[in-house]
Amino acid sequence: MAKELKPGDPAPPFDLPTAGGGRVSLAGLKGKRVVLYFYPKDDTPGCTQEALSFTEKAKAFAAAKTVVIGVSRDSVAKHDKFAAKHGLTVILASDEDGVVCEAYGIWGEKTLYGRKFMGIERSTFLIDAKGRIARVWRKVRVPGHVEDVLKEVKAN
Repeated sequence: MAKELKPGDPAPPFDLPTAGGGRVSLAGLKGKRVVLYFYPKDDTPGCTQEALSFTEKAKAFAAAKTVVIGVSRDSVAKHDKFAAKHGLTVILASDEDGVVCEAYGIWGEKTLYGRKFMGIERSTFLIDAKGRIARVWRKVRVPGHVEDVLKEVKAN
């Protein structure tokens, strides 16, 4: 696992394919703040709730000049289905090979019902306009999380 990122660290660069056939890169977002949230899997209860909450607050994030990007290891095709099924408007980026997950240090061993497996630790990173980590949320609990992130964005 990569070293744990903390506020002040440069954000690891990324360039990923997105739902809808686009691409998104940190370099392409220079000068904007970015909320990069990592989630385990498309169309599972917690991940769906998180994506719906970010979609619901999309205008508020946009008004605060902040781009919201959700990242999982699902394929672009799965992201397309997920976005269409739930009317999601946030950018969904596909990190199928896990390189970005590794760079952000959120890929690791998890335990569910006593079974150990490798997976994404639900985490959110706020990246400032200069490309540095401004705030990190790890082991995110979905209820209230998007409101916390929005409050942080508005405060800075």
